[in-house]
Amino acid sequence: MSTSPALELRGLSVAYGQGSLAANVVHGADLRLERGQTLSLVGQSGSGKSTLALAAGGLLPASGRITAGTVHMGGEDVTHFNRRQWRRLRGTGVGYIPQDPLSSLDPLQTVGAQLGQALRLHTGTPAAGIAAEAAALLAKVGIHHPEQRIRSYPHELSGGQLQRVLIAIAIAGRPQLLIADEPTSALDVTVQKTILDLLAELQADLGLAVLFITHDLALAADRSDTLAVLNEGKVVESGPAGEILERPKDPYTQTLFADAPALSPHKYRSELTAAAASVRDSAVVVRGLVKRYGAGDVVPAAVDGVSFTVRAGSTHALVGESGSGKTTVARVLAGLESFSGGSVTVGGRTLDPAPGTVNPHARQLQLVYQNPLAALDPKFSIGQSIEEPLHLHRTDGTASRRERAARVAEVLDRVGLPQALLERRPREISGGQRQRVAIARALVLTPEILVLDEPTSALDVTVQARIIDLLFHLREEAGLTYLFISHDLSLVRQIADEISVLRTGRLVDAGSVDHIFDESTNPYTRQLIDSIPGQHGRAVSLRHPAGRAVTALAERTSA
Repeated sequence: MSTSPALELRGLSVAYGQGSLAANVVHGADLRLERGQTLSLVGQSGSGKSTLALAAGGLLPASGRITAGTVHMGGEDVTHFNRRQWRRLRGTGVGYIPQDPLSSLDPLQTVGAQLGQALRLHTGTPAAGIAAEAAALLAKVGIHHPEQRIRSYPHELSGGQLQRVLIAIAIAGRPQLLIADEPTSALDVTVQKTILDLLAELQADLGLAVLFITHDLALAADRSDTLAVLNEGKVVESGPAGEILERPKDPYTQTLFADAPALSPHKYRSELTAAAASVRDSAVVVRGLVKRYGAGDVVPAAVDGVSFTVRAGSTHALVGESGSGKTTVARVLAGLESFSGGSVTVGGRTLDPAPGTVNPHARQLQLVYQNPLAALDPKFSIGQSIEEPLHLHRTDGTASRRERAARVAEVLDRVGLPQALLERRPREISGGQRQRVAIARALVLTPEILVLDEPTSALDVTVQARIIDLLFHLREEAGLTYLFISHDLSLVRQIADEISVLRTGRLVDAGSVDHIFDESTNPYTRQLIDSIPGQHGRAVSLRHPAGRAVTALAERTSA
């Protein structure tokens, strides 16, 4: 049996473009992935993780090229393989799981047809046996009723099922190496755990080596034998996962760990304790809220009898899986959605069950959306986007152009953005900057309450931490109240005073953050909490580069 590693990179450098326009994005990377083990690549967006993985698997786009170093797979130098040579290895030597299943599967072909194509290419399965083998693969990755599902189209499956289909395609040829590029980033925490547990089982069963790309440090802590930390295209630290987690040497690695919510669950606890002591009256009161999409009681309610209270000056988290009703509640509170029953009071004002097209209490409550790129008009400049609410809700003090410009400049400064961004368009700034613009747009009317709908789910851990720091600063500065909607329980534990747990439109648990995490016996709540990554280790003290002590988890267990 060969003792060579499944994958070895020696001084690998990668560039995009040609000649003077070439941009180097990976610089001299050295990595070694042993057979049957998992190596996690971690770092922020733009750090070079995906480019390095694509280069390792011979999947670079036409604009990308290896400029130095070598790639060895199973002891074989594959650095300069052509398409024909890679075709021999794909499926049998290396499998690839992309991040987004919907954009990776053909919407016009059934799942069985796409699995069948992989089987024909990589295993030579005869046509008569394709359907049975495809169904067997779906069963292997945990999809129920596989004989029926092979006839399904991608849009007929859930996100978790689609990710399982991609895994089935990737392992169809029983490869030695599996490259998984953020395979669970769009999934709920419980579905994420199920998928990663499945990968672990397949790894043990098939002897797979896994190159796992993630920006989630807690996942890397749980699932890796070795870690490699990338920053600006360079491997700044690599080695056994437990060793790096316990004693990170590079300041960038230390910052990543300090910013990861699951690795520093009590980061904001002193600020929360101080805020709780100064809490005032109720800012939001929801009683028996019902929302149905469709007529008649036979239509299942998207929100079914939900009640909770948000105390003024506090952060109240609304948590649950996709489809639990979180965003529907948010839209009702913002006056953007009608409701079928119950009552909602915002800042002492009772909401009309059938609101108009404009938020009637915009100066009291504003909604910050999950995806700022979709929420901001691409034709508007940043300045126009922030100013627009002042046009929609004119009052004394914001009527003149000069006064509106002054207000826009003020809120831009409050969210820590330079005035030079005012003339740019949303696509011309980074994701973190766009989220700050969305917050500035919400603040321009000086509301008392912000409803934050997954405001950091699409952001890297360090950018997320900066946004949360900003929100805490604004809460302290202006006495804001937050209703924070999230499926990220590790982040919720960091920032919330109280939590309401939704499941399929119903409230199933509620209480203080300490009660929910430490004392709740509700099975669904426990399932959510048990699915949080980064819990399978022991606590150690890390020192943040700024001198602030944080708590982190280290040493992946052998389980």
